[in-house]
Amino acid sequence: MTQASGPDPRRWWALGAMVASMLVLGFDMTILNVALPTMAQQLGATTGQQQWMADAYVVVFAALMLPAGLLGDRFGRRKMLITGLGIFLAGSLIGSLTTSVGAVIAARAVMGIGGALVMPLAMAVLPTLFPTEERTKAMGIVTAASALGLPLGPLVGGFLLDHFWWGSVFLVNVPMVAIGITACALLLPETRDPSAPRVDAVSTALTAAGLGSLIYGIIEAPTRGWGDSVVLATLAAGVVLIAGLVVRERRAARPMLDMKLLGHRPFLLNTLAATLVMFILSGLMFVLPQYLQAVLGNDAFGTGVRMMPLMAGLMVAAKGSEPVVRRFGARGAITAGLAVLAFAAFLGARTTVDSGYGFTALWLTITGVGFGFAMVPAMTAALATLPPDRAGSGSGLLMTVRQVGSAIGIALLGSLLAGIFADRLDVAGLPGAAADRAGDSVVAAHLVAAKLHDGRLATSADSAYVHGMDMVLLVCGVAAVITALLAAALLRNPAAPSGQPEDDVVPTAVDA
Repeated sequence: MTQASGPDPRRWWALGAMVASMLVLGFDMTILNVALPTMAQQLGATTGQQQWMADAYVVVFAALMLPAGLLGDRFGRRKMLITGLGIFLAGSLIGSLTTSVGAVIAARAVMGIGGALVMPLAMAVLPTLFPTEERTKAMGIVTAASALGLPLGPLVGGFLLDHFWWGSVFLVNVPMVAIGITACALLLPETRDPSAPRVDAVSTALTAAGLGSLIYGIIEAPTRGWGDSVVLATLAAGVVLIAGLVVRERRAARPMLDMKLLGHRPFLLNTLAATLVMFILSGLMFVLPQYLQAVLGNDAFGTGVRMMPLMAGLMVAAKGSEPVVRRFGARGAITAGLAVLAFAAFLGARTTVDSGYGFTALWLTITGVGFGFAMVPAMTAALATLPPDRAGSGSGLLMTVRQVGSAIGIALLGSLLAGIFADRLDVAGLPGAAADRAGDSVVAAHLVAAKLHDGRLATSADSAYVHGMDMVLLVCGVAAVITALLAAALLRNPAAPSGQPEDDVVPTAVDA
């Protein structure tokens, strides 16, 4: 592997390139969520189509993460990182010019290809740049940069939507990506590992087809029914394809998916904890903007502002997680973060139509704190187990599993919400076409209610949506409790150096 004998003197400047790259990804993730209600209104997108707008990016992202890491290992991480940012730029330009739901989904898929190259390679260069004693700090900065993009997305997106057309939420990526490309080209040294496994096209296809089938089945289930033959067939096909991927990788002499890493319990358990947090965060970020915008009646910018408590809590906890880990160990921080997350979810599940924003701001703040204290230590502890010579493929595996959790969170929790909303919405007395349209989403129901001057339908839509959101939060709370119990029982803090208590160790050492 191409690497200097000592620490690279440009390493902290190079970290700036990573920060710019991660800001782009974090920024784009939330800017679309706050735009979905507006796009649903102007493009006539159903809840399922909104899920695909979000998931097209995440599914492609997850499917291509591993081969992207290997491409960087073999052909140069800086080169592939710049390529990924360029593809992301192209997808953003396509999205800004489209006029249909299908074209938006396609643009998001192109952006997913770029994101798949950016995310693992931005993380993979860190072990090659920073010695062990600096690695945790560097990873924390990059992780915080990704988190910093989250609160900026709703604010900037809301401002753009209030003053320009919805395509501006894609176009705003262009200057951010340009900064990232320039920083990487000027500041980032090239690193590679020519001995890394070759990209396996069959395994990549199995990953993409398997995830795509699973997500399709989950998203279509509320409309078609869980017993529908198409839903059952696609779900079964997804399971078979992913099982085929596992079998193929286990038999490969040099697998793209390193099963030895999955068999390493510290890596596996910390990765699963981080994945559960992403499952909840992605689902919540999908359902929350529609509540703030359609039910509480805020405009797009007001919605972005009102999501700030979640982001503020997340950023405060992300910054404060390191001293907590030093004092109580990674296991204690992760378990406590998940417990706080569960409490926040159960509190949020008590939301009613008349609760108002003050109550929402309270449980959102607590939710952000729980996210931060669970996510950052879990990510750091998982990455600390990766050997430096497998930086690309190993971090790609971690990010892939996280993105799978994100995609399933959007699909499953979004589908749960869509099913409950459609079941509880009172469309009695409405013409058939109007009733079908109202059942598509809470935004569509309000549009139908306004057109028909039907206050009863609008009231029913608000009640049905809040009930569905409460059920989503209950599911999130139960999942967080189960994961917290498993973390407390199964996670172990890294071994301490001689004479130092185990719980005082921050997980920095590579556990090969």
